[in-house]
Amino acid sequence: MDQDIWSQWLLQRRFSGDPQCMQSVLDYLYPVRDKVLTHARLAEGETLLDVGCGDGLIAFGALTSVETSQVIFSDISQYLLQQAQVAAQEFGMLDRCRFLLAPADDLSALDDASVDAVTTRSVLIYVSAKQQVFDEFYRVLRRRGRLSIFEPINRFGHSDQPHTLWGYDVSPVGEIAQKVRTVYQSLQPSDTDPMLDFDERNLIVFAERAGFREIHLELQIEITPPSGGHWESFLRTAGNPKIPTLEEAMQQALTPDEADRLVAHLRPLVESKQGIHKSAISYLWATKG
Repeated sequence: MDQDIWSQWLLQRRFSGDPQCMQSVLDYLYPVRDKVLTHARLAEGETLLDVGCGDGLIAFGALTSVETSQVIFSDISQYLLQQAQVAAQEFGMLDRCRFLLAPADDLSALDDASVDAVTTRSVLIYVSAKQQVFDEFYRVLRRRGRLSIFEPINRFGHSDQPHTLWGYDVSPVGEIAQKVRTVYQSLQPSDTDPMLDFDERNLIVFAERAGFREIHLELQIEITPPSGGHWESFLRTAGNPKIPTLEEAMQQALTPDEADRLVAHLRPLVESKQGIHKSAISYLWATKG
């Protein structure tokens, strides 16, 4: 089966083919997984639904940490579900797994009150109908079932300022940088794209409207120098499945001379970490009454 944009990004494009970059991503994600599972409070014999399971980071963590748990792997990528199924068989866990091809806002294949916990990681950023997603989570949860999600709040770190690109000052090549920025804005408009149309307060509202009454939210904000400093990784890493790498965007928008000028300015800034990285992430966990 051919890969789709989701599997291509999860398995390749977010790492830029760089093993060191891949390890950095995993080092970041393992604590996220552990925190999401801690808030899910999965007990022996219970069933967890992992929505947008991707490569199975949370789902396999649940299978490993609670030995009699059952896990439903749910995703919109048939390729990723097949990969997860192969891995589950190799790990000897297949009899504890189900696999569901479904979007987060339509879990109609599952009965009402059929699971004990629902988890997600970076799923709502790809879904426009966020209230419908929360409604579906509430519907499939049993009484006292738990919801535990992780979402980046991309609105916080997003910048429309013409003198910056990915947190670096590009004033001396501003007109060239704007051509690159336009490529990304055309694909993910800041005023309508689901990656940018919500913040942590909206998450609470969605949960309340769905019917959850016990709701907790933790917000973590960081403003730091950029990590890494590896130009090739910076050039060839795609920030999410729906956008090109910087290298691809430059090829699309710039002449060779313009690309050379942008690289000549930007590369020393990246390698010396002379930029600003702004990030906000949220954990929300809730219980169905």
